[in-house]
Amino acid sequence: MTEPLTLDPATTAVVLIEFQNDFTTEGGVLHDAVAEVMAKTGTVPNTVALVAAARAAGATVMHAPISFAPGYHEISRHPYGILKGVVDGGAFVQGGWGAAIVDDLAPQPGDIVVEGKRGLDTFASTNLDFILRSKGITTIVLGGFLTNCCVESTMRTGYENGYRVITLTDCLAATSQAEHDNAIAHDYPMFSLPVTSTEVIAALS
Repeated sequence: MTEPLTLDPATTAVVLIEFQNDFTTEGGVLHDAVAEVMAKTGTVPNTVALVAAARAAGATVMHAPISFAPGYHEISRHPYGILKGVVDGGAFVQGGWGAAIVDDLAPQPGDIVVEGKRGLDTFASTNLDFILRSKGITTIVLGGFLTNCCVESTMRTGYENGYRVITLTDCLAATSQAEHDNAIAHDYPMFSLPVTSTEVIAALS
């Protein structure tokens, strides 16, 4: 970006994708896979600071957790790829500790929890688009897990749907630094404005 980022809090939503214990917290099913990149990027503390600034500015804060009923009956009987890893590990089971949003980013009064996420793209199976359009949101600011999976899928659809998409490069994590860096370097600039959390905080201030 050559010009300073500008944001109107009234038309901006911060969308937090899968900041759940199975990713964020020691003992979570998938935590060990993302812990190294989380530590390097400062994923959770950076996001906590960003969310505080967003709330103070009057922007919309949205949480997009993924969860499944015991038995994973909402998805294919023969999952493959990333969802097979979720099923095999027993991750994100509704009502369980692993599926709960991490305490540091627990929803606060006025936040919105997106319902129905069962796959990678947050738009695909949820009420996200309905809520955004109902509230007159035109800019979405994305952070979460995984850099090259759910966040990237949501970014691409947001772009296709006509939203101004901003991605938080230091509020993301993937299962390897190489995957994280590759997505941000090569994919994100095609479908979003990749910036740091401090740039977004400054724009909201």
